[in-house]
Amino acid sequence: MATYSRLTRVAAPLSDVWEFHSKISGLEALTPDWMNLRVEAVTGPDGEADPEILESGSEIRMSMRPFGVGPRQHWTSVILDREADDERAVFRDEMRGGPFEQWVHTHRFIADGDETIIDDNVEYELPGGGVGRRISPLAVVGFEPMFRARHRKTKELLE
Repeated sequence: MATYSRLTRVAAPLSDVWEFHSKISGLEALTPDWMNLRVEAVTGPDGEADPEILESGSEIRMSMRPFGVGPRQHWTSVILDREADDERAVFRDEMRGGPFEQWVHTHRFIADGDETIIDDNVEYELPGGGVGRRISPLAVVGFEPMFRARHRKTKELLE
């Protein structure tokens, strides 16, 4: 599978960064406007609608229409696991039924004094079998502007 990674240092404590990324409002705030995100439903692991914290087993049904071009792309993001302590926190989500054959996004947060290092890592594969696998690394052209915007917005909101 192809991978994409981006590191950013945020001048905010781990607890603040973790709390922000643990809520659907964080996802909405960090997604660039040009992605035209629509969160259609959020369900907690116990079936509760609109949980405050996105725990393991939470599902987010959403869609995007980047730049307003083409049909709206729909999928469900499932929080696979989530754990935190005083030094680090991590959660992983998986795209199901979306525009990628495979997509697993690991969000790591590492305390460094009063600051936090954010490490986003995405393992992905485009559809199309062997051809999709071969051209998957080219998708970085689309990921880089989105993740750069997300990390810039995180700093703007939390520093």
